[in-house]
Order: sequence, then structure tokens, then C-alpha cells
Amino acid sequence: PEGTMAFSGKYEFEGDENYDAFVQKIGLPSDKIEMGRNCKIVTEVVQNGNDFTWTQHFPGGRTTTNTFTVGSEADMETMGGRKFKATVKLEDGKLVADFPNYRHTAEISGGKLVETSTSSGVVYKRTSKKIA
Repeated sequence: PEGTMAFSGKYEFEGDENYDAFVQKIGLPSDKIEMGRNCKIVTEVVQNGNDFTWTQHFPGGRTTTNTFTVGSEADMETMGGRKFKATVKLEDGKLVADFPNYRHTAEISGGKLVETSTSSGVVYKRTSKKIA
């Protein structure tokens, strides 16, 4: 169903919780852990109905883009660079995707982009503020 374009916009990293515990749990190598800590990632979301282009711009010019349609399987890439297939679902206004070793949700709350990743009981939360 055509929803509101709630996700579209550009968001800059504002803060996170449980980063170290989470990246250790999913087995990220230490150089990637350092690179990602308090990383001013800018997330750009283009939403057209159920079609999404979700781009993360990392400092230093590296970019990861995932393109997906809610309810259809898509080729995705993890924060560690692993490629896999996932079906993104919409549950209670949140985008939900099951990654190989964690579950990821994204929602717009109070004008901010709130992303939560859960792996074996460890919950990592990242908040980004809207900048465009």
C-alpha cells in the first residue's frame, strides 16, 4: 500500500548505544570496528512507495547502497561488506530485515532515523538526525 514518504531524506549520525558489544558479537575485524566507532555516517534514503534506495556515506568517501522493495527478496550488503539476500518487511511502520547474523530494524521517530540491530540478545541502537 502507498504509505507516506516518511523515510526519504538525509540523516547524519548522532549517537549510538552498545556499539562495541554488538560488533564483537557479529565478528567484525578490529580495523573495521575502529573505523566504525562514532563514525559520522550520512544515511540517504530515497523512498518511492515500497521501493527504497538506502545509501550510507562513510567518511573518506566509501559508500554502501542497498536497493530493495518491501516484501521482495533483494541483494544486500552488511556493514562488514558481506553480500547476502534478504527480504525487507514493514512491521508497525518499521522496516525489518534479517541479516545473516543479526536482525535490523529502522524507523522514523521524532524526526530522527532510529536503527536497531539485535544479535544473540545484544541490541545496538544508532540514531541519526535529519539534515536534508
